Amino acid sequence: MRDLAAAADIPEGGVKVVAAGALSVALCKVAGAIYAVENRCSHDDGPLGEGDLEGFAIMCPRHGAKFDVRNGEVLRMPAAFPCRTFPVKIENGRVLAEVPPS
Repeated sequence: MRDLAAAADIPEGGVKVVAAGALSVALCKVAGAIYAVENRCSHDDGPLGEGDLEGFAIMCPRHGAKFDVRNGEVLRMPAAFPCRTFPVKIENGRVLAEVPPS
């Protein structure tokens, strides 16, 4: 598990983009829980962390593809493949995620 951020730094309904080695990760807080998704749209590599978070859906700012932050499932085209998600746990106020090594 990688230590990515302080849980308090992620506002409810907000997104914080962090580096996990060479990988960029968007940490999303919804209904008090924090989810980690790769900060990359599967459609054209757009920066998901710069898109809107609407409930459990994060939208790519480039072409409007939407993904479920809980499991990466595509909710709206033009994306055809899910985005990667990573298991998260909060420990001592820190967000830890199971992100693969760089």
